[in-house]
Amino acid sequence: MALALLGLLAAAPAAGEVFLSQREALALAFPGADRIERRSVVLDDAQASSVERLSGAELESRIVTLHEGFRGGERLGYALIDVHTVRTLPEAFMVVLSPAGVVTSLRMLAFYEPSEYKPTERFLAQFGARALGPELRLGGAIHGIAGSSLSSRAVTAGVRRSLALYEVLVRGGSGAVALGAAPAPAGGGTGANAGGR
Repeated sequence: MALALLGLLAAAPAAGEVFLSQREALALAFPGADRIERRSVVLDDAQASSVERLSGAELESRIVTLHEGFRGGERLGYALIDVHTVRTLPEAFMVVLSPAGVVTSLRMLAFYEPSEYKPTERFLAQFGARALGPELRLGGAIHGIAGSSLSSRAVTAGVRRSLALYEVLVRGGSGAVALGAAPAPAGGGTGANAGGR
């Protein structure tokens, strides 16, 4: 994704806006971090399929870069950059997750569609403190932007994709509930893994 962001910034029309560089965004993502580690992964077929199933969104690339912030031995969280096309032009944003996989911040890095369609801070704030689940969708926990449904859908899909990547790459599985799937009934499990994560 970092290479995709560089390509986006180099190839996108001059009329677009770049709000933060990757370096600036990572510094804001992990204040007080003494190091940020970067791990690039090429998803295999099973991982890509799991991400798409969990997120309900297509992957635009199987190459993923996961950033991890640390302070000493403490992991502060994870950050992923999502680059995608909104209507005909790209946008890029960074999703920052807690070590438990909950959204702690969402920052727009670049937006090349007309500025009136740019997601507002108020819209982006709706994703704070949310994890991957069927309620994380437009018409569920997320209210769309009036007159800007494509931007609303693109951001929601990107956040879900980032959370699904966390499930697959960090948790090592597909334990979250997919979009449109019914959550497991409370107290329905038995054994050591009852109750999920």
